Amino acid sequence: MGDPEIVAPLEARLATRLGDLRRERDWSLEELARRTGISRSTLSRLERGEISPTAALLNTLCTAYERTMSRLLAEVEAEPPQVVRAAAQPVWRDETSGFTRRSVSPPHPGLRGEVVEGTLRPGADIAYDGPPVPGVEQHIWVLEGAVEITANGQAYALGAGDCLRFRLWGSSRFRCVGSDPVRYALMVVLP
Repeated sequence: MGDPEIVAPLEARLATRLGDLRRERDWSLEELARRTGISRSTLSRLERGEISPTAALLNTLCTAYERTMSRLLAEVEAEPPQVVRAAAQPVWRDETSGFTRRSVSPPHPGLRGEVVEGTLRPGADIAYDGPPVPGVEQHIWVLEGAVEITANGQAYALGAGDCLRFRLWGSSRFRCVGSDPVRYALMVVLP
């Protein structure tokens, strides 16, 4: 156990995350104590950051929350920057396929979502065999132009202002169908 008077920033974020995980499940401290065998008093002190968990205690909590310790620790590593300036947003271009990808809100171990701006030149047609993570949630908002998106075997024709949302289990395809480029915002949320 750590010194209750000195709480490092990582430990403070860990304490907050442990409390968040319990509340996300609508568990009281009593319910978590029953599920883990850890006293209500110890759990309360952990969530308030008054004490640091031992490895064994943290492992018990990870089991209750159905996550690995490495995942839990990645969730509380460094806080992601609150503002991602335009100049710091990575841009990747595939000239061959006619696709430009701007990572507006890049992925971070402590966050489940990201925002991408995609631009396809007229005639661009990109197919993906499967999702990087099965069941990934996607929201695609067309900002300019027209696109045909196929997800899980179903094709959708979208124009400016339209939004398509789905969980991806199979293949997908993005095809610019207009005479102008299509620009869209893609919100990705990990399961």
